[in-house]
Amino acid sequence: MNLLSSNQSFPILTVLLFLLLIFQISPPPTVLAATPHVINFRSPNLYPEGLAWDPKGQHFLVGSLRHRTISSVSDAGVVETLIFDPSLPENVTVLGLAVDSLNNRVLAVIHAMEPLPPFNALAAYDLRSRHRQFLSLLPSADENDAVRSIANDVAVDFKGNAYVTNSAGNYIWKVNNEGEASIFSNSPRFTEHPVVRDTPYSFFGLNGIAYVSNGYLIVSQSNTGKLFKVDAEDGTARQVLLNGDLTGPDGVVMRPDGVVLVVSPVEGKMWFLKSNDGWGEGVVFDKINLDLEGYPTSVVVGEMGRAYVLYGRVKEGILGNSERESFGIEEVRSPKENEDENVWMYVMIGVGLAYFMYWRFQMGQLVKNMDKKIN
Repeated sequence: MNLLSSNQSFPILTVLLFLLLIFQISPPPTVLAATPHVINFRSPNLYPEGLAWDPKGQHFLVGSLRHRTISSVSDAGVVETLIFDPSLPENVTVLGLAVDSLNNRVLAVIHAMEPLPPFNALAAYDLRSRHRQFLSLLPSADENDAVRSIANDVAVDFKGNAYVTNSAGNYIWKVNNEGEASIFSNSPRFTEHPVVRDTPYSFFGLNGIAYVSNGYLIVSQSNTGKLFKVDAEDGTARQVLLNGDLTGPDGVVMRPDGVVLVVSPVEGKMWFLKSNDGWGEGVVFDKINLDLEGYPTSVVVGEMGRAYVLYGRVKEGILGNSERESFGIEEVRSPKENEDENVWMYVMIGVGLAYFMYWRFQMGQLVKNMDKKIN
């Protein structure tokens, strides 16, 4: 009995070391709070369409449908106007946003909606001084092009190059680190699929865009429901083959674990996608319903890899028949992933308990054998 009592702490330490070894080999998913993080914020008639996460400032950044502003939103819902640029044409809209961490600046897509004169540009603002570094006008693919360009969303690579989608022209602009703009990708892949003309988003082509560290872009196309993989070096594009088309996809983001999230404001849906071949093909493994009235247009990855969607109520703002000051940012999760995480933890606990019981049995046998020898 003395042998057993002198080793009371051994099984506990053994199990802990065993679980620690398993966690090092296959780390458990991030432990999340019991309820999703919801941020309600107030700003009169802001109607933000674009959302970005500033990792250095530890806050969100939002644009505005009606103001020439970029505002920060804290995790407690405190709003501060970081940028107000009165030199921009009056009544332009600040759409897509991206934080360029290399240069500590925010990139903002500027667009003038009809009936305003055409205006499409990318603006860069230093996040420390809040001064504008450049305003790059985005060129047309054809000077005689009858289609009015719609600069929409923006992504940035690790060198400070920005990529901007043209939703009407179905091509992608590139703006380099110095603010020089050019047409980057005008692939025929973007116009080879039929468009259903009687949908409210039929005129919206390329929309959401995300840069992936492997050197390519993932781009959504609203009016066909397709995703494209675009080489960030030469602009060549190919369709990502999915197990089904998406309906009205808008904002796109990739989590650190490689899962792509796509949001649809017209459907009020969020799709969770994964790929095993570098996005030649992809699978929708889960989808969730979002607040359709909130008109979710953008999704970003914030602190600890947590994903957030913006409820900027842009459709309401475009109609122009209302006044509003309350908006929202809400954490989104995959129920299927949460189920898998719970199963994984139960398996680990079960393995630990089984090992503990086996150790107790072996120790019991050892004590009995020693007692026989002593007697």
